[in-house]
Amino acid sequence: MNSLRTTLVIGVGNRFRGDDGIGLVVAERLCADCPPGAEIALSSGEAAELMDLWEGRDSVIIVDAAKSNALAGTIHTVEVDRDELPLDVFQASTHTFGLAQAIELARALNRLPRCMIVYGIEGVDFDHGKTLSPPVAAVVEFVAAKIRCHLQTPSTGEHRDT
Repeated sequence: MNSLRTTLVIGVGNRFRGDDGIGLVVAERLCADCPPGAEIALSSGEAAELMDLWEGRDSVIIVDAAKSNALAGTIHTVEVDRDELPLDVFQASTHTFGLAQAIELARALNRLPRCMIVYGIEGVDFDHGKTLSPPVAAVVEFVAAKIRCHLQTPSTGEHRDT
């Protein structure tokens, strides 16, 4: 269902590259207890795929790995419709043209959803064949709970605190 009234949650990542899989893990956790009016999607982070997923959406939440030399497990939250996504934080993509570039292209083309929030979880290990590092795995439930809270808050047409 592609509706303006639902919130799409997109988990971004590669589960075979350590902490890069955090977005997928959080999205999969949300699938088990997803509030009504929300949809969950998984993405590798390829820009065209992301733009297709959020096309026509009013509200989107994205969860992805971040890499900015902050402590592993740090949660960066950006309201994309208000602020630019910092390229120096969201550089963990395996694609040359990833999440940050897709968002800025959509902004330039006036194709951003009205409300878009990105949760970037600071990773430390992006090696092939690895699983989530302990500090990143430790925040999965916390991030999922923040998103559930956001999804359960009645929409007033404005941003809700997360």
